[in-house]
Order: sequence, then C-alpha cells, then structure tokens
Amino acid sequence: MENSRRTFIKQAALTTAGLTVGGLANGMSAKSYAKIIGANERLNLAIIGLGRRLGAYYDPISRKDSNVELVYLCDVMKKQREAGAKKFSKYITYQPKLENDIRRVIADKQVDAIFNATPDHWHAPGTWLAVQGGKHVYVEKPCSHNPREGEILGECQKKYGKIIQMGNQQRSAPESIDIINQIHNGAIGKAYKAVAFYAASRGEVPIPKKAPVPDGLDWVLFQGPAPRVPYTHDTWDYNWHWYGWQYGTAESGNNATHELDVARWALQVEFPEFVSAEAAKRSFPEDGWAVYDTMEATFRFPGNKIIQWDGKSRNGHKTYGSDRGTIIYGSTGTVYVDRDGYKLYNREGRVVKESKAAGSEAGTALGGGGDMTTLHIVNFFDAIRGKAKQASPIEEGAKSTLLCHLANISYRTNKSFEVDTKNGHIRDKEAMKLWSREYEKGWEPNI
Repeated sequence: MENSRRTFIKQAALTTAGLTVGGLANGMSAKSYAKIIGANERLNLAIIGLGRRLGAYYDPISRKDSNVELVYLCDVMKKQREAGAKKFSKYITYQPKLENDIRRVIADKQVDAIFNATPDHWHAPGTWLAVQGGKHVYVEKPCSHNPREGEILGECQKKYGKIIQMGNQQRSAPESIDIINQIHNGAIGKAYKAVAFYAASRGEVPIPKKAPVPDGLDWVLFQGPAPRVPYTHDTWDYNWHWYGWQYGTAESGNNATHELDVARWALQVEFPEFVSAEAAKRSFPEDGWAVYDTMEATFRFPGNKIIQWDGKSRNGHKTYGSDRGTIIYGSTGTVYVDRDGYKLYNREGRVVKESKAAGSEAGTALGGGGDMTTLHIVNFFDAIRGKAKQASPIEEGAKSTLLCHLANISYRTNKSFEVDTKNGHIRDKEAMKLWSREYEKGWEPNI
C-alpha cells in the first residue's frame, strides 16, 4: 500500500504540468485539483494524546508550507477527543477522524507519521508499535519510561529506517544552536561543567483513592503496556506524573530531559562513568505526591567533565536567576543558555555577547509550545522528506533521557554507582534490576 501511494505521488507530480484549466472544466473541481497538486510530499498525520501538549501542534500543522493533513485525533478519553477537535477547528478547515485506540490509527496505511503525546509509559511502546507499522514518529519527552526502552527505540530506528524524533525542541532553537557551536569552537576554552536547573511552584495534589472509572475513559487502554491496577481518583489527568513509577518518571523525566540534553550537547559527552543523586519529598508531606519533589544529581563523564542537575518541583525560588536553563563553565568563560537565548561571559564574569530569542517558548507553564517547537516539528517533516538533517536523532534523545533514568534509579535504590561508558549500563546488580520494567502480558517488547 505504501509503495503504491508513493507511486501515485510521483505520477501526480509528473502529470501536474499536463493539467490545465481546461482539465478543470472536464469534471475536476478546483478542490480536487488542489489536492493533486498538494499530494506531492504531503504527509498524513495523527496525534495520539490530546492533553496539555496539544497546543504545541496548532501552528506547525496548520501552516500551508508544512503540506500536511491531520487525519486522526486520538485519545483514550472521549472528552479529550471532542475538545481536541473543537480546538483544532480554529486552525484547520477540515475535520480529522476521532479515534480511541492508537492501534487502529497505526493500522491505517494512509497515516505517514504520528505525534506521540501520551503519558510516559506509552512513549516508547507507542513509538515502536508505530514504527513497526510503517510510521515516522515525533515522541514527546521523555522518549522512554526506563533505560531499556531507549535502547529499543535505537534498535527500531536502525531496523525499520523510520525517523524518530524526541520533543527536545531546544535542539532546533537558532540561539541555542549558535551558542553551542561557539562553545564547541572554543568560545569559553575547554568546557568542563554544566549545571542544569528547573524551579517550579507546583502545588498540593490529592491522595489517589479507588474510584469509579470516569465516564468516557478507556482505563484499560490508558494502562496499555503497564500491569493492570484498579482506577484511582485523579490518576489519568496529569497527576500520574507524581503517583509512583507505574506511569511516570517524576520530574527528572518530565523536565530534566530538556536541560540535561542541552548540557550533554554542550559538553559533547555521551554516557557517564559515575552517577549519584540526593532526592526527597520536601513539600506538602501529607499529600498524594509519592515521589521526590526535590533532587540534586551529579553525572561524572570521561575527560573530567561533569553535569549537575538541580531540580525543584515545588519551590519556585530562582536560584540561578530564572526558572529553567543551563550554565556551561569553561576554562576561559561561562555561558548561560535557556529558551529565551543566551549570555556569554568572559573569565572575569562580564557579559561579552548575548542573544535574545525573537519568539517565545513556554518555560514552566503546563503544556506550552512556541516557535522552537514549531521549528523542531518542521525539522521532523523535512527530515522525513529527506530535505534536512534531523536536529536530534533518537539515539541522542535516548542518551539524554538515560541520565534522567539513572538519577531516578539512584534515588530509588539509595545508591551511587559506576556506569559502563560504552553503553550506559549500571555496574550494580541491584540498580540494574530497574533497567527495564514489568509489562502487562501481551504488551512485552517484540522487536
């Protein structure tokens, strides 16, 4: 089916020159004619997961020069599907199909690519199922729920040859690309350390209690690859992030992914050699938050390079002057970079160069989106068409996500540990038990 569709696209492109206004008079409507013209390289898309990240897709999908069509809006909650359709109707002139089950979307040969904006435990399984089904995938961060899933995505990309891009959108930000290139070219001498940080003032969350499944929610499909448990109040809608490890990856997977990715990019490091983390729940001791809300993690790399993570989920004090960003230290200077641009300091601490982003990208606000997300998604489209180098191949996204998993594993085992710098594997038997997870029967990886 895919080959026949490609053949049609090529034939349509070749015959376009022979279609004249007279052709329209012979029974072809202007709309049909436009569809044939646009079919050349048009990508048919589906969005899986219609929650807080949905707004990030309005601009890149609705742009005429993106040459895409949104075929499906898919979510396990009925009201999310209906709300998503209503919201998107302000940006597109047609109606996507509404679907409950990602597997039916993947089975549709018309779909070329999906956006995977599901909860964390669905990120890798939804991606590998889609890639096996012949789709390209843009998967939101973190690209995996555990380290083994990141390895699987790399194996999938090699085996099936599809584009898989994580939503680490700062990799497509012009200012970030500019300053990282300057660092690599010696702007601050030898870069040896990066401090990645995040500070938010998240509030108290309910204690999850057994409750009836909300009307319109497919609870079995929400759980998908995760072992089955009874529904608890308020779990499906965002707070799954903080209710343990069944579905979420805590704040490390939720937000450290972005800043640690920039830090690793700047220092040009891959797998660490040693990891340690100190983390605890510090705020609202009696609420339903079941994981840490404050973490300091240290990653030591070959070449005497170091990355530190300072994450505060429920204390909004801006220790470094803003709510999120990365500071890179070098032998002759320092760089501060975030979603708003960068500042380059000399060794004496004076600003010698700065650049502010022309657009805007959400910081700690839920959901978000903005110009750098649009650039990252357009890069995804262009990479599929072979017109651009992928801004962040999935192997890069997986390596940065691995740092988040290693910090979480250090917290969960209360251990610091050595790491194999060739593949990121933990040199501690107890900690290595958390390299993968238990899957619901029938949902185990089959790559």
